[in-house]
Amino acid sequence: MDINVAQLFQTINLNVIMPEIILSVLGMALLLVNVFVPSKSKGYLAWLSLIGIVGAGCAAASGWGVSLESFSGSVVQDNFATFFKIIFLVAAGLAVLITDQYIEREGCNHGEIYPLVLFTTVGMMLMASGTDLMTVFLGLELMSISLYVLAGFNRDNIKSNEAGMKYFLLGAFSTGFLLYGMALVYGATGTTRINKIATIVTEMGAGATSNTMLFIGMLLILTGFAFKIAAAPFHMWTPDVYEGAPTPITAFMSAGPKAAGFAAMLRLLLVAFPVMKAEWSDLLWILAVLTMTIGNLTALRQDNIKRMLAYSSIAHAGYALVGFVAANATGTSGILFYMLSYAFMNIGAFAVIVLVGKQGEPNGTVMDFAGLAQKRPLLAAAMTLFLFSLAGMPPTAGFIGKFYLFSGAVQEGYIWLAIIGVLNSAASVYYYLRVMVYMYFKPGDQEFDWVSVSAPVALALVISAAGSLIPGIVPSVILQFAQQAVKLI
Repeated sequence: MDINVAQLFQTINLNVIMPEIILSVLGMALLLVNVFVPSKSKGYLAWLSLIGIVGAGCAAASGWGVSLESFSGSVVQDNFATFFKIIFLVAAGLAVLITDQYIEREGCNHGEIYPLVLFTTVGMMLMASGTDLMTVFLGLELMSISLYVLAGFNRDNIKSNEAGMKYFLLGAFSTGFLLYGMALVYGATGTTRINKIATIVTEMGAGATSNTMLFIGMLLILTGFAFKIAAAPFHMWTPDVYEGAPTPITAFMSAGPKAAGFAAMLRLLLVAFPVMKAEWSDLLWILAVLTMTIGNLTALRQDNIKRMLAYSSIAHAGYALVGFVAANATGTSGILFYMLSYAFMNIGAFAVIVLVGKQGEPNGTVMDFAGLAQKRPLLAAAMTLFLFSLAGMPPTAGFIGKFYLFSGAVQEGYIWLAIIGVLNSAASVYYYLRVMVYMYFKPGDQEFDWVSVSAPVALALVISAAGSLIPGIVPSVILQFAQQAVKLI
């Protein structure tokens, strides 16, 4: 027993999970500070959270180029995990920056929101760095439980309550699929370690597909992850939850958890089930087409801007799935590049929505943006940049991301999939341009005199604008990092 304990401790390297430790300790500390240091303003909690996020980012970045494992190999530090951790921290940092002004306006100034964002980020990090099905599941549950609370955080808003309850019920249902799938994979292989599953499945060869338990397990795992990334037909929760949740949380949910789902899916399918690529790539082909098409076609009919961006988010999951189907270096690195770019441009768009919104968000329609360019030209210009990037217009980051995703598909012979992706991207231009038309060409009867840009929101807008534009003009640096990251899977 003593030997086993000693061996166990020898496998523990806390440097591997140092970003997670920093955020976890800080989150628990902020909960205590919020209780014992009463204050009407919770802005100081936001700045403390940002300090922790920056610290976690430095800890994550310091591990670039170094591959380590801990806890008997169930958690790893590699370039793949590090890249995704940076995405999660970017999303969390931007969400924190735009939160304080919103919760002050809405009267839901509860300090617990910041620790919950940190705990959500910890869960996402574990999903990216986990090399054991149980580690991935624990990370997913930590992320999900925190998000359930965050979605319903505005207790006085019936839509927020509805969003939290709906997300909880459907999320718990999808988690059941995921866990049952993991149980079946364990039953078929005798292990939950992803690299060991890969060895056993490879030894099965062509017989892996005929192994009913293994095949159904893989399908159920895919179903669970499809829910998390809001892929059709598992997207039904997204519009209502995105509309009802507090806008900064919607911004965070649209970027971070989606990237976490892709991180876990990439490591699992590309490492554990490469032998079954023909089966899961055909399935993802169908999911990609459905997700892009349903997301864009439904977004065309939306007047509520948060619902429009919700369906837009569904469509963007479909674009990323195109790169997943390709499963080559170009496609997978394109996913990483796109997830990072998407965090900047989508959270930036939601930051503008936070500023334009009124208490209770009664003016959340596209028409409410009429005349914004005349009254708040800089704000309208920022929104235009974010929408152009979401539409994939050059020279934005969105264009480069889609280019690499579709290029990866073409390289693998999925020409029709790439064509469908381009057509869907062209269709999305309509509802993005519709917002711009109202901002620049429709006369508005509002002076937007309630709009005030605090320093944190201004900083978030500047960072988001830079992240949406610079990678589109000079994409080589980020693409090189993304290519290095996917070499390990």
